[in-house]
Amino acid sequence: MKKAIVVIPTYNERENIEKMIHRLIELYPEIHILVVDDNSPDGTGEFVKAKSIDDNRIHVLQRAGKMGLGTAYVAGFKYTLERDYEYIIQMDADFSHDPKEVRSLLKAIEENDLVIGSRYIQGVNVINWPMSRLLLSYFASIYTRVITGMPVMDATGGFKCFRRKVLESINLDKVKSNGYSFQIEMNFKTYKKGFRIKEIPIVFTDRVEGTSKMSKKIVHEAVTMVWKLRFRSIVGKL
Repeated sequence: MKKAIVVIPTYNERENIEKMIHRLIELYPEIHILVVDDNSPDGTGEFVKAKSIDDNRIHVLQRAGKMGLGTAYVAGFKYTLERDYEYIIQMDADFSHDPKEVRSLLKAIEENDLVIGSRYIQGVNVINWPMSRLLLSYFASIYTRVITGMPVMDATGGFKCFRRKVLESINLDKVKSNGYSFQIEMNFKTYKKGFRIKEIPIVFTDRVEGTSKMSKKIVHEAVTMVWKLRFRSIVGKL
């Protein structure tokens, strides 16, 4: 397998990150892991830093404060592009994304440029979400497809694998969205550049430990971002 790295943004995920790192390395001894931590008060970053001293497969970026999901991934992507990773996987620390499915992403990326672990490509595969949250997510993806024309069933999903050349083609300094709209923006830019996008079915299970980062601000940003992306695409400033 070509060199792959999993990028995991964290804020107060100490309860989950130890188990996630152990599970990923247990399943994929050759894989590398990068944790981008926003100065978690619970010591998430310090724990990963200590682990990285003894294991060169584990990496950590410790940021000064809570700066958001989008900027965390951008920092992580830049880190991977400065090194020789071919496949860059992004996932959550809280086990809502099953580590076993990393294998499916890596298999699909062999013939594609972006693979999305999709909750909606085969019905609705979400466990333990309240109906209000599920409906918000599902209709957000429909809304995104209608406005942008992007043929992606799960536009806000965060379990993905990029081929290196996709991230190299995107000006990461111009990626401005910072919540779940970050997923939409990266998908749309990949789509408009003509890269091969593949969705594969996953089952999404809501977190057991820790707290959700969802907020009204994040929802509002996603609602407005799709229009901004469409307009920028039309005027050629994407």
